[in-house]
Formats: sequence, structure tokens, C-alpha cells
Amino acid sequence: MQEITMKAVIDNIPAVTEFIDAQLEAVDCPMKAQMQIDVAIDEIFSNIAHYAYPDGTGDATVRFEYDPKAGEATVCFRDRGVPYNSLDKSDPDVTLPAVERAVGGLGIFLVKKLMDRITYDYVDGMNVLSIIKKIA
Repeated sequence: MQEITMKAVIDNIPAVTEFIDAQLEAVDCPMKAQMQIDVAIDEIFSNIAHYAYPDGTGDATVRFEYDPKAGEATVCFRDRGVPYNSLDKSDPDVTLPAVERAVGGLGIFLVKKLMDRITYDYVDGMNVLSIIKKIA
């Protein structure tokens, strides 16, 4: 397990992505899966930066774990921001034209489609969102 903690600000997305990409490369993750995980990182860390700390900024911890037996990579995002489970939100109706759709929800919808599993818990005052991707 490897992890990094930094301020939850948009400017830190490249550093988080670089950190996770280094872990993925170390376990020979296919490029397609890495790119899908990168999209998910961008969306999730962006949401934390924009919404978790409405009265300022706070930290976010991003943890990487690899289970070689299952061939799965897990990226876990932890923050002490406002409790919010984005998985509870209903998926947008993507059959509607863009101008008729409600604003929001498309990013997490995309993450759900790209990952094999996503989990959310609120534990000890922390939002804990994990994305799991089969990479082997």
C-alpha cells in the first residue's frame, strides 16, 4: 500500500495522477486501464476539491493497493469534508439531448462505467471512496 496526502485543490490533480500512474506502472498495468483510472482520478479529486470543503480547503489522501491474486488495483480517496455519497445520486438520463439533461452527475456516471466496482463509506469523520479496476 502506498499513499499520498495533499491539499484538495484542482492544481494537485496532476501530482495525484502521477503518483498513481507510478504505482500502476510498477505492477504492469495495461495502458487502457491506466487511462481509465486517470479519468476517474480527475473526476473524483476534482469533486473533492470543489465540494468537500465549502468553507475553505482541506486535505485529501489517495491510497493505492494492488491485489496480485485478484489482479485488481484499488485507488482509495479519503477526505474529512462534508459527508457525501455520490453513488446515491441517480444516473443521468444519457438518452436525452444534452440541453434537456439536469446539470451534474455525468462525471461520476462515467467513473461508474469505467471502473469494475466503486464503494463509499463514511468512517471516523471521513469520506472514503474507493475505485477498483481489474488490470490483470
